[in-house]
Formats: sequence, structure tokens, C-alpha cells
Amino acid sequence: MRYQRFVALGDSCTEGLDDPYPGGAVYRGWADLVAQRLAAGNPDFRYANLGVRGRRLDQIIVEQIPAAASLEPDLVALFGGGNDIMSSGYSDRVVARRVDHAVRALTELAPTVVVFTLSDISKRMPFGWRMGPRIEALNDAMREAAVSYGAVLVDLWGDQAARDSRYFGPDRLHLAEIGHRQLAAHLLGRLDLAYDSAWLEPLPGVPARPSMVSNVRWVFEQVWPVVRGRVRNRLIGRQPGDGVLPKRPHLLPVTELQPVPGNA
Repeated sequence: MRYQRFVALGDSCTEGLDDPYPGGAVYRGWADLVAQRLAAGNPDFRYANLGVRGRRLDQIIVEQIPAAASLEPDLVALFGGGNDIMSSGYSDRVVARRVDHAVRALTELAPTVVVFTLSDISKRMPFGWRMGPRIEALNDAMREAAVSYGAVLVDLWGDQAARDSRYFGPDRLHLAEIGHRQLAAHLLGRLDLAYDSAWLEPLPGVPARPSMVSNVRWVFEQVWPVVRGRVRNRLIGRQPGDGVLPKRPHLLPVTELQPVPGNA
């Protein structure tokens, strides 16, 4: 099937963190890579990316899904839920309702909808065992919604790459360039479309085990600023992602991608 109007929704992963284009002015990510593949030999193809860092599923439902509906896509991909499971006041049932609402709404506006489970980062992160049950609950909800509403599921739960730190950026959470390439390959494969086989080739060697020093540095340089920002936001009533604009809010040819100043 040749898709003509592709819209990507979600959070920082959809926006493309941590995979900057050369020069670092804007992020690329899996959605841009998929769009480039879909645009090959298809001059009528158009692509929009509504992903915004920090957004939860309830915010995506209110902000991004109505915007996507106005674009009348024939292909939609949603990567979200990670911020929901890291939010205070987390509830399995609340997140499951959000997943069901989002997937149902998307399948009502586009003939092909792709959704993702999250990989098991709990095995790689210090204190990650606390997140494992939440990730599993989110993934179960996403699988159930995909079956119920006929969405295409990219199931990343068993992906062994999640245990390799080289696929991730300095914060050990956001995908690096090779991680985004692998995610794009998984999506294209589920749509029975060709992709660069090198994107799924395992990395040579064995990843270095993080030392006590590197773990302490990670806490102070990556974790603490996030915790401090969340506390500040809660005090002033600000939501993560407020003030950040989608990098590509309109359907445009892939060659006409324009960075949004201030988003990188």
C-alpha cells in the first residue's frame, strides 16, 4: 500500500530526542526516518509530526488527536505512555482508559494506525525494577486496544536492544540515533515495507557495564535536573512540554521540513 498522508503523534520519542540532525538545530528520530522511506518515489507524499516532549496520553488526546483529525491522514503512528507511567499519582486503570481512548479515536480517523509497546528498560536502569510493573501494565493496555480496534502493534517488550546502553542517549532513557533507526525498521517491517537491513544489525562487541562513578554522574547530570524541573513545574502549575511547539504541525513534503526555533 502506498501511503500519502502520514501523521506521527506522541512524546519526546516521536519528536526525535536524542537523534539530532547534523548541526543539532532540530531532532530527527524514527518518524522522520519512516517518512523518508515512504516518500521515496512518491511525490504526493506528505508528513506531519505533532509529537511534543513531556506529553502524557491525556494531553495527546486533547491536543494532538484533534489536530491529526484535521489533517485527514491515511497512516497514523502513536508512541506515548512513557510520561504517564512516570507521573505522580500513577494508576493502572487511569492509564488503561487513556490508552483505550487514544487508540479508539485514532482508528476512527485513519485507516491504518500503528501503536507501540515500551521496551523493558527496567533491566538496564538503576532502581528500574520500580518501573517494570508499570511498563507491563501500559503494554498490556496497548496490546488489548490494538486488538480491539484493529491497530498495527509494534511490540518492543522483548527487544534485547533495550538492554544495550549504546542504543540510548546520555539520560539512558531517550533513544540515540541507532535506537531510532531500529525503531523505524520495526515499524516499516510491520507494514511490510522495505527498510535498510543495517538498521537491525546487532552492534559489535559488548556494551560496557556502568561503573559506580558513571552512575553517580548520571544521577547528578541527568536525573537530578529532571526531578528539579518537575518540582518547579508542580509549584508554578506548569506541565512538561508547555511552550514547545510540534516540529512539523502541517502536512508537508519531506524535503520541506523546517526546524521550529527553540525546540532543540
